[in-house]
Amino acid sequence: MAGLPVTIRLLDPPLHEFLPHEESEFAEVATAAGVDVDTLKRRAAELHEFNPMLGHRGCRLGVTYPEIYEMQARAIFEAAVDVAEKSGAAPIPEVMIPLVATRRELELMKAVVDKAAQAVFAEKGRTIEYLVGTMIELPRAALRAGEIAEVGEFFSFGTNDLTQTTLGVSRDDASRFLGAYVEQGIYAKDPFVSIDVEGVGELIEIAAERGRKTRAGIKLGICGEHGGDPASIAFCEKVGLDYVSASPYRVPIARLAAAQAALNEK
Repeated sequence: MAGLPVTIRLLDPPLHEFLPHEESEFAEVATAAGVDVDTLKRRAAELHEFNPMLGHRGCRLGVTYPEIYEMQARAIFEAAVDVAEKSGAAPIPEVMIPLVATRRELELMKAVVDKAAQAVFAEKGRTIEYLVGTMIELPRAALRAGEIAEVGEFFSFGTNDLTQTTLGVSRDDASRFLGAYVEQGIYAKDPFVSIDVEGVGELIEIAAERGRKTRAGIKLGICGEHGGDPASIAFCEKVGLDYVSASPYRVPIARLAAAQAALNEK
């Protein structure tokens, strides 16, 4: 990736996924942290969440524990500088802050990333180009995209979570009833497979328009399972997004669909 942009999403899973669960894990972490196992178990119980996908995750982790994102940012910039020194061409890190709902969250997290970048550049005696942006995956973020773009240098629409939070439907549980919804014409297609253009799609359009109004030329794309769906790719082309991302096995389909969509728009 020397000389090329590399988008890296910072840690996003719910906090409980970072915590020990098995006895052996508790013992290992307790030893490493220098605390006793009972203290660690009590702390893990305090951090338990009933609805973790809407809880302490994404940038909320970074706000409450900024050292997590500082650690990741430092690793990103150290790696990028190492590549630049070995290859002569620096990759361009695009550091993506997940689950932002407000301008202030992004402002705080960008400050953490910028501080880590400057520390690494001072230590290495070399600077590289980088961007800090965000995932738009909450309805509020889509509606407030204009002010978020004052801080964020790019948007990537996290359509998996944006669909969940817009429809109020858990992606993990939706298969139990969405088949019936499609059969009865409530949705034309499974909205987790193909973008719900009327709902989620309108939020993407609003965010794109408001983001561009604030920051002309802002880089816009999507990251989610929809990035490999031809109908969703055609929608992204219509809205004027710059790219789609997809899991590796869907890249050939995504490339073909993107080419067809671009030709159709012309």
